[in-house]
Amino acid sequence: MQIRHLRLLVIGAAAVVTAACASSEEWATWKEHPTHFASGEHLFFSLRNREGQAARVTRQDIATSRSEGWWGKPITVSTEQILEK
Repeated sequence: MQIRHLRLLVIGAAAVVTAACASSEEWATWKEHPTHFASGEHLFFSLRNREGQAARVTRQDIATSRSEGWWGKPITVSTEQILEK
């Protein structure tokens, strides 16, 4: 019985810590969308462009994001930084 209580305590603590990591803006965004990513392309783009790394954005990424309505924190690059492929 003690192990069960310990498991519940650990799961509850993990839920509190996880909930505290998101800002109110992030929670609002997540509530508006049924999934974390709009598509597989959105997922791969996000994995390829993580915080702290130089952004790699193609013209196809821009077109796909517009057509699929991607959401989340935007990545801003200058026109010169957009890759052709």
